[in-house]
Amino acid sequence: FFFVFFLFFPVAMRNRLCLLAMLTCLVSPLWGFYLPGVTPVEYPMGSPVRIKVNSITSTKTAIPYDYYDLPFCLPWGKNPRPQVENFGEILWGDSIKPSPYITHMGVNITCRRVCPTNPSAKEMKRLKDRIEEGYRGQLIVDNLPVSEIFTQKIKGFRTFMLGYPLGTPKQPKTAFTPMVPKTQINNHLSLTIKYHKPSDFATAEKGYRIVGFHVMASSWNHDENSCQRDDSKNAGWYPRQGNPVTVDDTTIVYSYSVTWIEDTELAWSSRWDPYLSSAETDAKIHWFSIVNSLLIILFLSGMVAMIMLRALHKDFNRYNDPDNADEAQEETGWKLVHGDVFRKPPYPAMLATYIGTGCQLLGMAVITTIFALLGFLSPANRGGLLTAMLLLFILLGSYAGYVSARMCKMFRCQSWYNIFFTGTFYPGQVFGVFFFMDLTLWGMHASNAVPFTTLLALVGLWLCVSLPLVFVGAVVGYKRPVIEFPVDVNVIPRNIPEQRWYMKTPFTVLMAGILPFGAAFIELFFILSSLWLNRFYYVFGFLALVFLILIVTCAEITIVMVYFQLCYEDYRWWWRSFFISGSSGFHLFLYSIFYFATTLRMRKFWSTVIYFGWMLVISYTFTIITGTIGFVASFFFVHYIYGSIKVE
Repeated sequence: FFFVFFLFFPVAMRNRLCLLAMLTCLVSPLWGFYLPGVTPVEYPMGSPVRIKVNSITSTKTAIPYDYYDLPFCLPWGKNPRPQVENFGEILWGDSIKPSPYITHMGVNITCRRVCPTNPSAKEMKRLKDRIEEGYRGQLIVDNLPVSEIFTQKIKGFRTFMLGYPLGTPKQPKTAFTPMVPKTQINNHLSLTIKYHKPSDFATAEKGYRIVGFHVMASSWNHDENSCQRDDSKNAGWYPRQGNPVTVDDTTIVYSYSVTWIEDTELAWSSRWDPYLSSAETDAKIHWFSIVNSLLIILFLSGMVAMIMLRALHKDFNRYNDPDNADEAQEETGWKLVHGDVFRKPPYPAMLATYIGTGCQLLGMAVITTIFALLGFLSPANRGGLLTAMLLLFILLGSYAGYVSARMCKMFRCQSWYNIFFTGTFYPGQVFGVFFFMDLTLWGMHASNAVPFTTLLALVGLWLCVSLPLVFVGAVVGYKRPVIEFPVDVNVIPRNIPEQRWYMKTPFTVLMAGILPFGAAFIELFFILSSLWLNRFYYVFGFLALVFLILIVTCAEITIVMVYFQLCYEDYRWWWRSFFISGSSGFHLFLYSIFYFATTLRMRKFWSTVIYFGWMLVISYTFTIITGTIGFVASFFFVHYIYGSIKVE
């Protein structure tokens, strides 16, 4: 991103942008900011605390559903509208609504009935299917998700699993689990809410802050003596085993209990730490990934250093030595193709489109990572990551148009049609896949099916904001002087000698792409787990370091392979430099197949279609980003070496 910034933007514009960034940094502390879920809320003792519900999810499917699609108790007797805060929540499938659970700060509830339900046979079958598919209910209090706590007996680690199971499916007796003759329904929730008193006196006077929210779900068939209206009569009651509610029952009575616990050690600022503790226990794996990536960089850096310091330095001295004119005339290796190395590649407008889009995506990734490192993308701010990425991609459309216009002018193929193609090619492909997925989710009544009005808003942002910005950037790009090549291009193309099998495009592209993928694949495992297994991923420090290593790896492997290609007198490096590092996206898609077969438990057809559809989009995007890094690095390299020799 920064390489392209200094290559394509003029000096005056760079100075203005840097000055604007400095002024922003100086002025920004004058104003406070608020992010939902980031600013603490104090609750006086006895004040009402709202408990909300979110979409039910399952790791066995990729399809979330609305909480009230199942025969649960409705607040105020009707299905409320979702409380949406941003685009990201809608795209992610969050459907946050009020719940019928009522509680007050510091007031314990031994047992309270919510309502009795009499589900129909169709509703009961749907509930049974959701239980057997492993769906989990999701609750939220003070923007903190509910979780179950599991403690490992051997090592003593505590792990947190988001949500609670809707029930227990029918299963035979095994060595580790008891027999469940009929599918059971978890109709009672034992909620534990932890609170903390702020340390400063002024804030402590306002009330207490919530720092923990946990649940234990159970199945209990209530009778007349259990969970009475007068809670004082329920002292000592708790749901015991042996009298569960099954799918054969016609009436289900839902109930809950609330226990408030003061936690003097866990402060509000650290309340997300237990949820992210799994990331801390995996720190050794992250460091192993980084060491593995650094070894790859060390190997590639050694090769690049050998090429630059030994081979190229020797060639420069030989070609530029006036006392060695006879030997210089016997051109060998990469200097032989100096008259063809900057020949226009096939489909130059398409290459300009990919590089412009790649710079747009790379800028989006870099800025998003910086904001994440600064703490703006808190896990409490649901949908914040997707919203930030979407807005940055739209605003950086001018960057894509600028880079694409500079390249089109360099290739002598400047046209407003090519700029329109830049603004619609990649977004159109992603939107096509997204619309197909959305139609599928509409048909399945999933909660992450984007409403038609939101689709219109997305199309409006694309066509009315992003696309005009692409043309604005192109106008500036076309006004800039053309990028000059250090050597002239011959009129007649040079014949390319027959290449050895290991230097042909398919082999070099596929083999070279393994290294960039290998530098990042362990971190990709954690990212895929957060996407498809509902796990938290908040180690943006590791992510930024691995991303930096990925950029260096893509640049170095592409430089090495392009140098070897030129030494074999093959000057067709434009597209190959893009695909050498870009093929790592192909390896990512192959890894997604392996991940699906070995880690995920998705077996339904439409869940599989959604998984591979989105992994195809992710792999394609990864290809464009890494391919752009390799192309830019190769352009600098080729421009430098041919600008350092004297050509008669």
